[in-house]
Amino acid sequence: MNASDLQKLTEWLIDGARSAPSPPAMMAETCERLVAAGLPLSRVGIFVRTLHPDIVGRNFVWKQGGEVVVGSADYEMLDSEEFRASPLAIVFAEGREIRARLDGPDGNRFPIFADLREEGTTDYIALPLLNVDGSVHASSWTTKQPGGFTDVQLKALRELIPPLSRLIEVTRLRFMSTILLDTYVGNRAGERIMHGQIRRGHTETMDAAIWLSDLRGFTALSDRLPSETVVDILNRYFDCQVSAIAAHGGEVLKFMGDGLLAVFPIDEYVGDTRKVCAQVLDAARASRTNVDALQYPIGDTVERFRFGVALHVGKILYGNIGGGNRLDFTCIGPAVNLAARLEKMAGRLHRTVVASRAFAEASAGHWDDLGEFPIAGFSKAERVYGLTDETLAPA
Repeated sequence: MNASDLQKLTEWLIDGARSAPSPPAMMAETCERLVAAGLPLSRVGIFVRTLHPDIVGRNFVWKQGGEVVVGSADYEMLDSEEFRASPLAIVFAEGREIRARLDGPDGNRFPIFADLREEGTTDYIALPLLNVDGSVHASSWTTKQPGGFTDVQLKALRELIPPLSRLIEVTRLRFMSTILLDTYVGNRAGERIMHGQIRRGHTETMDAAIWLSDLRGFTALSDRLPSETVVDILNRYFDCQVSAIAAHGGEVLKFMGDGLLAVFPIDEYVGDTRKVCAQVLDAARASRTNVDALQYPIGDTVERFRFGVALHVGKILYGNIGGGNRLDFTCIGPAVNLAARLEKMAGRLHRTVVASRAFAEASAGHWDDLGEFPIAGFSKAERVYGLTDETLAPA
């Protein structure tokens, strides 16, 4: 073992691994430098828990001569027999290391050891990565060296864990911050917040297509069904829209009870309003199909659902609005107000998708003129349009 190389690696980790700008690059360089220092690694895994609505954590796996493979695990993995029968389950639960020579008495302790032996692995050690916040993450290290790891090599690995844990913790916290912001305020807003746009009054004017929708009959639904059932229905109903909105370039800004506000930004310099509105219209049609197909069995009956969505295009003010130190990253402006008024008219006109004149003109050829109507709070009446391919929804 080259003590000088190991010291340089430790200092590099403490300094933030600046030459490796991403977690996979950091892991690859760490493993390669360990091998160069005399540690005969064959496979290394880093397993980090995170805060995410869909995944329980991420894993990074390096193999000698290959690239780092990044994966993720969902929450169901924690209940799987494969995980419960793995050494990592003990590391996560108890925060202690697991060591086994695969040709020794512990060589059959875990099912994964049989697979590792087939690859030529001779030794395995799993080491906990302890974070300052008390959370426990895990790492695994294997070798194909005859006789396994030496005591000197194991000592080097154990001494590397503290600086590696600190760097992983910093990276993990930044990743979690980004994920939480994406989850609760959306990707574009999250990016702005992470880049320092956090003061009240930090706003910008932008052109955007606006989407406002709600679930028909939600008040009556809430009155006759248990709250837990209503929440489940809402989640499934929002799933019908969110995936379509995201797939067509939009961003959900807010859920308001059964209401949903989304925007589809139009680039200030090269934005194509017609193209964006066409994408919004495709998203509206996909959402309509999804909601039409949504069924929810309750006892001997099956609930079916209807919704309404209003589409408009115009200028919005996008940014931080709020009081004191409690802010909301949202959008306001007459264009948003008009979209909100049109959404209420969709139910009155027995339509699922309605649009303003500005939106209909930007996506011509798809609309029926439903007439001109006074709009509360606006000095002029607004002409409202409904999709030509849409039959009238029942009242």
